[in-house]
Amino acid sequence: MAKVIFNNQVIAEAPDSDILMIEGNKYFPPNSIKSEFFKETDLHTICPWKGEASYYSVTVGDKTEENAAWFYKEPKEGSNELVAKNNNKETIDFSNYVAFYKDKVTIS
Repeated sequence: MAKVIFNNQVIAEAPDSDILMIEGNKYFPPNSIKSEFFKETDLHTICPWKGEASYYSVTVGDKTEENAAWFYKEPKEGSNELVAKNNNKETIDFSNYVAFYKDKVTIS
């Protein structure tokens, strides 16, 4: 089981088989995050092969980490196939899968 912990609280959890590895980062399925701890921010960046990334800030108790996680609402055409191939799956849509900055949260 893969987990993300922030301020001593599990904020995302999923079986290892549901996690996608993309460029060395664990991407958690959208239904594995505890949405009450996440707030979408205005930050957007561009990945040349995945497309436009959106960001979440995470708040647990009185502690907030701005832009601690990112996701792709609409991955760039062709990127789903590459992610599937790299994860030994036939097909995968990684839309809204969430990755986390390793220096902002604990990932296990």
